[in-house]
Amino acid sequence: MDPQLRARIADTVGAVATVRRVSGGDFADAYAVELVDGGRVFAKTHRRPPPEFFSTEAAGLTWLREAEALSVPQVLAVFDDASAGLILEWVDEGGRSDEADFGRRLATLHAAGAPAFGRSDGRTTGSLALPNDPCPTWTDFYATRRLLPLARMASDRGALPPASIESIETVADQLDRYGAADEPPARLHGDLWAGNRLVDRQGRSWLVDPAAHGGHREFDLAMMRLFGGYGDAAFRSYDEVAPLAAGWEDRIDLHQLAPLIVHAIKFGGGYVAAVDGALGRLA
Repeated sequence: MDPQLRARIADTVGAVATVRRVSGGDFADAYAVELVDGGRVFAKTHRRPPPEFFSTEAAGLTWLREAEALSVPQVLAVFDDASAGLILEWVDEGGRSDEADFGRRLATLHAAGAPAFGRSDGRTTGSLALPNDPCPTWTDFYATRRLLPLARMASDRGALPPASIESIETVADQLDRYGAADEPPARLHGDLWAGNRLVDRQGRSWLVDPAAHGGHREFDLAMMRLFGGYGDAAFRSYDEVAPLAAGWEDRIDLHQLAPLIVHAIKFGGGYVAAVDGALGRLA
């Protein structure tokens, strides 16, 4: 860990005893920080993060926490300067999740709503810095803040062939035809694959690493299906609390399209074929 960041942790949270590297995703460096007083905090940092990267994540965590639906680590400190980092409450993992409870609580989180599709502060999210300027409708947001910017990135970086880029642009232009476009903005985690849910020793689910924004609630559910890791009871209980619009499972490919393009840009390989597979099913 950068000595300057370690010193700032000591100044804001407490004297540091030891620092141990832990898993922290594919972007940031993450650490378990043991404090002299016996406490423990989670710290993440990056040598060259995008501007306001960690304060944007901190704002998203706080916004999700304010809904009082699912557990979210408390932000203890955040730095966006030369010693960039985010210091969070430690979550002691090790329990077995109650999937039905998770689904009910996720429905409550989504129902907390958002002022618009996007973010009120307009800040970008994710390592690709996707735009989040507020939009009045979901179709406008998903087209102009996700699919079309991603299509341009994929084209500029040669991540997808021209035919795929053209198909993405066609989908972006025809979002109304897939249904459920009139849903109000939900309070989304925004990157809800299984790795961004922690389960503590009491079985409580915690949300971490958000790309929080106002969006279509089916997006979070589609992300839960993208790589697995969530039980069927989560989806059933969600639907019991907040019934989903008819045909929502037919729209999973639509909502997974943006994250699949992100992965194709970042990692290539099988994600290129996965994008084409989703596009084929949406045609």
